[in-house]
Amino acid sequence: MDIDLPKFKENPKTAYFAVELERLLAEEAEVREFAQGELGDLAGDDLKRIEEQKQAVLAEIEKIFDREKTEEEFPNEVVLEIRAGVGGEEAALFAEELANMYQAYAVQKGWNSRLLAEAKTDLGGYKEVSIELRGQGVYERLRFETGVHRVQRIPATEKSGRIHTSTASVAILPIRKKHKFEINPADLEIERSRAGGAGGQNVNKVETAVRIIHKPTGLDARSQVERSQNANRERAMAVLLAKLEQLQEEKDNAKYAAQRAEQIGTADRSEKIRTYNVLQDRITDHRIKESWHNLPNIMAGNIDAILDALQNFTGELGEEE
Repeated sequence: MDIDLPKFKENPKTAYFAVELERLLAEEAEVREFAQGELGDLAGDDLKRIEEQKQAVLAEIEKIFDREKTEEEFPNEVVLEIRAGVGGEEAALFAEELANMYQAYAVQKGWNSRLLAEAKTDLGGYKEVSIELRGQGVYERLRFETGVHRVQRIPATEKSGRIHTSTASVAILPIRKKHKFEINPADLEIERSRAGGAGGQNVNKVETAVRIIHKPTGLDARSQVERSQNANRERAMAVLLAKLEQLQEEKDNAKYAAQRAEQIGTADRSEKIRTYNVLQDRITDHRIKESWHNLPNIMAGNIDAILDALQNFTGELGEEE
């Protein structure tokens, strides 16, 4: 690993090691100068010791950079966004069930979850909801959940016993520290409103909720849970950037779709990925053509078997390449 002191000092996680490395380099220079004299033979052991210490420090720095690289590819923070699709109130109720499923799974994994914004229907389902999830491996684990989820069942309000098909779209938006997408401030429209729901009386009296619209694409992001407008704007901007980056990924992936039609995980929320058939007590993932039973158990957050199958499938594809 090359010694790049300015780079090491810029990173807060490696700054301490940079100082130690700087000290060792100065000591090494001093010993080498000493070695040119009559006692030069005695300096060999010191130089060997210093070199070992330098390599040990560089190894720690390399570990930190490798960890950061992994976190950049698979960040430990995502925004789960669920929107009701076809099916009216039934679709909104299904969207709520999906939100509850993922939140229950987050509890199992020890992740933190926090509601960012929600819009409910008269029956209590979600027209749309945004939930922040934080925890080790959260994006790596959930990244293949993006897409259209479909439920087939007889709604409680259906008197004739007909089977209804409803949909909800899920998006897993990784929140990265470094962004590839640059936004022109002139392309943004910011709306402010009073936040509803939890948060205390102050939240409802003051316009703290923020919605940011990216005018060229029509994409928007909303945050209503922070106590200040600035904090909500910052959170909404992070979500908007994640959406714009996902949109760019969808465009890039579309170029290679014909070549790799069998590959999953394209982050395209318009793709139908899974069907939840209540009458047959079966969930089917259409991308890997695999099914699981015991629907109530799965909807209670026990989705590891599904996520494992998806990761194993993509792992096999990687080996083939």
